[in-house]
Formats: sequence, structure tokens, C-alpha cells
Amino acid sequence: MTMPDRPDETEADRLARLEEHVAHQANTIEELSDQLAEQWRVVEQLRSKLDRLTERFLALEEGSLDAPAITRPPHY
Repeated sequence: MTMPDRPDETEADRLARLEEHVAHQANTIEELSDQLAEQWRVVEQLRSKLDRLTERFLALEEGSLDAPAITRPPHY
């Protein structure tokens, strides 16, 4: 027979305390999993937005390459 963690604790009390602890851990794991899934959705949205902005920037940059060269104004 094992010694209880607390002198006045019975095996049933110890088991109940451990089961409660495991239930809290399971709940915490579930919450963390949900948060991770939500963060992954946000990352995917941001990645998609970044890809669109990169394409837009590159298109604008391509269009600006055809701009006339900067020359000195006539008053210089």
C-alpha cells in the first residue's frame, strides 16, 4: 500500500484529486488547441493578404519603370 501525499488523505480522496487534475489538464489542452487553430486561420489570412499585396506592389513597380526619366527643370 502506498503512502498518501497528505497524512489524512485516503486513497479515494487521492484518486478523486488526481482525476480532477487530469480533467483540468484536458480542458486546458482543448482550449490551447482551439486557440492554436484560430491563430493558424489568422496566419493563413495574413499570408494570403501579403501575397496579394506583394503582387500588387510588383505590378505597380513594373508600371513605374516605364516612367520618363527625371530631368532638370528649365529654371536651373
